[in-house]
Amino acid sequence: MELPAVSLKAIILVHWLLTMWGCMNYFFPASYAWGNFSVLAVGIWAIVQRDSLDAIVMFLTGLLLTVLTDIIHISVFYPQKNYLTDLRRFSVGMAILSLLLKPVSCYFVYQMYRERGGEYTFNIDLESSSDSHFARNGLVRAGQDRSSYEPIDHQDASPQWPDASKSAQNPY
Repeated sequence: MELPAVSLKAIILVHWLLTMWGCMNYFFPASYAWGNFSVLAVGIWAIVQRDSLDAIVMFLTGLLLTVLTDIIHISVFYPQKNYLTDLRRFSVGMAILSLLLKPVSCYFVYQMYRERGGEYTFNIDLESSSDSHFARNGLVRAGQDRSSYEPIDHQDASPQWPDASKSAQNPY
């Protein structure tokens, strides 16, 4: 079963509307609005530059980070029961709905990243020569697949200084 194609414009429009409704009441701090709207601005950059991998990766990273910050904002600033008016209930509900839709949006944005030619592989090859330094230090490399990487620093090059054992010819 194939998932339907979702437009990046639709994702940004839905999250923009839900963030606006989440900010209708002033019980969330300004950091909630700044964080969400700045990530949506990066999403607009991803719409404008259709071939840019940086824009779509930054939008995906921003969405993932706002999942964490939204959880913190909602849990810390949730109003008490006796201060929960209809407007606050609606506003919190829209913020929670936006939070629940973000993982789905992240999945669709990741699919768009793959369509644009992005590729993320997690390589744990501790025996390869390029990763041996990191394996000794306990680090693991993640990033592009570098199986066809050829180092250029081991080429046979002519020495920079002349050999001292050979005598120089007399110029005259």
